[in-house]
Amino acid sequence: MLAAAGAGSLAAAVGGAGSAGATVARERAGAGVSGPVVPGVPGGPGGGGGGRSARVRTGFERLAAGGYAELAGQRVGIVTNPTGITADGRHVVDVMHADPRVELAAVFGPEHGFRGTAQAGESEGAARDPATGLPVYDVYGRSGRALAEVFTTSGVDTVVFDLQDVGARFYTYVWTLYDCMEAAALAGKAVLVLDRPNPLGGREASGPVLEPAYASFVGRVPVAQCHGMTAGELALLFRGEFPAARPPRLDVVRMSGWRRGLSFADTGLPWVPPSPNMPTPDTALVYPGTCLFEGTNLSEGRGTTRPFELLGAEGVDRRWAEAADALGLPGVWVREAHFTPVFSKFAGRTVGGVRLMVHDRDAFDPVLTGIGLLVTARRVWPGFAWRPDHWIDKLTGSDRVRVLIDRGATHEEVAADWRPALDRFRAVRARYVRYP
Repeated sequence: MLAAAGAGSLAAAVGGAGSAGATVARERAGAGVSGPVVPGVPGGPGGGGGGRSARVRTGFERLAAGGYAELAGQRVGIVTNPTGITADGRHVVDVMHADPRVELAAVFGPEHGFRGTAQAGESEGAARDPATGLPVYDVYGRSGRALAEVFTTSGVDTVVFDLQDVGARFYTYVWTLYDCMEAAALAGKAVLVLDRPNPLGGREASGPVLEPAYASFVGRVPVAQCHGMTAGELALLFRGEFPAARPPRLDVVRMSGWRRGLSFADTGLPWVPPSPNMPTPDTALVYPGTCLFEGTNLSEGRGTTRPFELLGAEGVDRRWAEAADALGLPGVWVREAHFTPVFSKFAGRTVGGVRLMVHDRDAFDPVLTGIGLLVTARRVWPGFAWRPDHWIDKLTGSDRVRVLIDRGATHEEVAADWRPALDRFRAVRARYVRYP
């Protein structure tokens, strides 16, 4: 069963001293988490999926194995994209549409679209899925009553969420989830979250916590930059801490076989890029730190085969790599690199910069690494500049990181500044984690 909000909220818990002890009621009727594993899931023994003896089974696989019991008698709409696949590579929309036990009536496409063809900040628009004939509604950029109207127009009773998140607060899929929960509350719709792994392992939260004044679609509510949670766990947190995100019913179908610290390669699941510039789990590993370069005039590696692992700009030379590597950042080597993006910043031009080489995944701290790279880039490259719109403040969740770096703070001093709010978030987070 879900925990519901008590005397304090997460916004209060991270906002000031003395509020970290906010209590949460133990149970709430009408919402739950799915029960035991049912044998025979797609991709299990005899069903494909790589043959690992302890393969992770996703929320969808467990839902299907249970005969879609949670969706019985419901007209269903699903928020998904190319990452919504089974262990043997079939798309969940195709599987559900072909199964008479579930009435799938609509598909809702997030940022990048249902088929995943759109770049960052774009979507595919409304359409009809040629494979199934189902209507596809574009929900990117919609929230509140506008999104509630889409759910009402679609005629669904339950909104299912099945997207592969990457574990960073500013990756928009978790905020699509939040917006769907808020809109479902307005429209009187149930929400069912089908859980998938956190590719970072989800061991612990790290990085700065969003301040409410800086809320946007890359951070709706106070969450750490690396939240260390699955989508299902975040749904529980949203439901428990934020009254606006409480649909009439919320269910989470948990994974089996997943544990904190597990690398995505060891899940036995296929990796499908969640967006065009997230080609591999290695990209996801560095992304929570190096995406911060979106807030600068340096390239974050978009338009290369190694986005977010390559960073640079015209005029940058070996001194940046040397300065960053000299920080001794845990689990990573920083090496000089030269590359030519085919689109985005510096398209068609050769730039100098760095490449991250993670050699110890367990020790690597992506957020601390990102801050160290920002600090050293500003110090050694005279051309360094923040984006004029201060997008960095939206990404980090306040102006503190930018202001401290401009004042000459070290990466360790910047990290020390966010520690009190992070500790408070971790205390709240602990109430909602559901995997060992």
